[in-house]
Amino acid sequence: MLSDIEIAQNAEMYPIGKIAAELSIAEEDIEYYGHYKAKLSEQLFQKLDSKPNGKLILVTAINPTPAGEGKTTVSVGLADALHQIGKKTVLALREPSLGPVFGIKGGAAGGGYAQVVPMEDINLHFTGDMHAITSANNLLCAMLDNHMQQGNVLRIDQRRVMLKRVLDMNDRALRNIVIGLGGKVDGIPRSDSFQITVASEVMAILCLASDLADLKERLGKILVAYDLDGNPVYAKDLGANGAMTALLKDALKPNLVQTLEHTPALIHGGPFANIAHGCNSIRATKLALKLGDYCVTEAGFGSDLGAEKFFDIKCRYGGLKPDCVVLVATVRALKYNGGVAKADLNNENLEALEKGIPNLLKHVSNIKNVYKLPCVVAINAFPTDTKAELDFVEAKCKELGVNVALSEVWAKGGEGGIKLAEEVIRLVEEPNDFSYAYELEGSIEDKLNQIVQKVYGGKKVVLTANAQKQAKQLSDLGFENAPICMAKTQYSLTDDATKLGAPTDFDVTVRNLKISAGAGFIVALTGDIMTMPGLPKVPAAERIDVDAEGKITGLF
Repeated sequence: MLSDIEIAQNAEMYPIGKIAAELSIAEEDIEYYGHYKAKLSEQLFQKLDSKPNGKLILVTAINPTPAGEGKTTVSVGLADALHQIGKKTVLALREPSLGPVFGIKGGAAGGGYAQVVPMEDINLHFTGDMHAITSANNLLCAMLDNHMQQGNVLRIDQRRVMLKRVLDMNDRALRNIVIGLGGKVDGIPRSDSFQITVASEVMAILCLASDLADLKERLGKILVAYDLDGNPVYAKDLGANGAMTALLKDALKPNLVQTLEHTPALIHGGPFANIAHGCNSIRATKLALKLGDYCVTEAGFGSDLGAEKFFDIKCRYGGLKPDCVVLVATVRALKYNGGVAKADLNNENLEALEKGIPNLLKHVSNIKNVYKLPCVVAINAFPTDTKAELDFVEAKCKELGVNVALSEVWAKGGEGGIKLAEEVIRLVEEPNDFSYAYELEGSIEDKLNQIVQKVYGGKKVVLTANAQKQAKQLSDLGFENAPICMAKTQYSLTDDATKLGAPTDFDVTVRNLKISAGAGFIVALTGDIMTMPGLPKVPAAERIDVDAEGKITGLF
């Protein structure tokens, strides 16, 4: 059996100009990055402005498990299936981050015969967007520390610096550091810490910005610190946002690549707020909606995190209205939620499936009843799935009025997703009453409670004394009506990663609230969520290699 990277390396790619031509993109709007990658111009947005939008299809999933769910694989396969049956389709995905590529995941470009290519490039430096974000963020950090060194006219309180340096690599040694050591000429000593690049506010701003002017304005609103009187200090006060925008000018342009079956794919932007929520940028999603009749996009993690942010933050800021949702699950993952050890997931176990399926049903209910969108469950097929297990899942979903489609795209590419595609085509024509989980007006605690109660199925939110103080401060600063970006474990509907299935009798504790003023949301930190992960005991990097001819192995 060929590995993912071997399948990708054996694929015949079309020159990217041919992919662009299929979307009627003029040569003048293509900025080539080699033969198989390109950025699309700012002028293209203006040319397509009056064109009606296509249908917006979101792919999300149940809570992730070690067994894997395959959201990206299903997203790619669904786009290929729609393309196969003659629908003008554009795929819109996030860019992978280098940290997970070399850490646990080993790559994030789909799998099997449902991948985006060139796979190695996408998983590595791609077109340099992540590096630009890293540089822009760290320029702001350098200007902040330099300001304090050069007289500190703004009277910045070095004990209340909110800004963190970033690196697009997992490195636990950078979580808590001291900078400015060495003497007077080496800066002001203070404690600092690094985040992974994709957890930065600059990443979120790139994803949420509507155009270059909006990008510059949002960058200027980044809260960098407080002064000695407790007043906020923003990036614009340091005069940094112009130079940051210059670094990000090209990164703002969406990247065009293709799938193994030559379906156009826009890969741009990425996770924000905590480790990963896998949302594509607003600009790329909007462009995909103009270029195709169908846009397939993805939200990371389970729908309680990724999809919730997609709906309540991204759709709100982008004025987007989804037409249907594909909820990905595997029989294996449902059995894991029912208490089966990872080693035993290949064995038929209807009892465990019955215990684990409430997790899927909760996510289905959220899509249908909270966000009021049509939904189809895509079962990402494994050879070990038995007919009895698949029939059980289908029967339970039908009780909620939701159809189930078997997805075999990993093994068969687009052909394995045609049943799913046909159900999606049917669903997008259904009227829907898309709603948010909460309205922006109201207290921060009230909005948190609505997320916990409606989306997670819990009793209430509990704010620590510190979080209560921060909520009051943010309200006093005028941020009360900002949307909420929850930073919570992806493995459970609760803030405890060990609580599987669909618990009901639980509270969610918020220990920290901070404003991402440029991005335009409040980040609520729960549990032990970290914004700078470490590498595992055996990182994926150990398996990645390159031979004398430049052929890469080990990415998957």
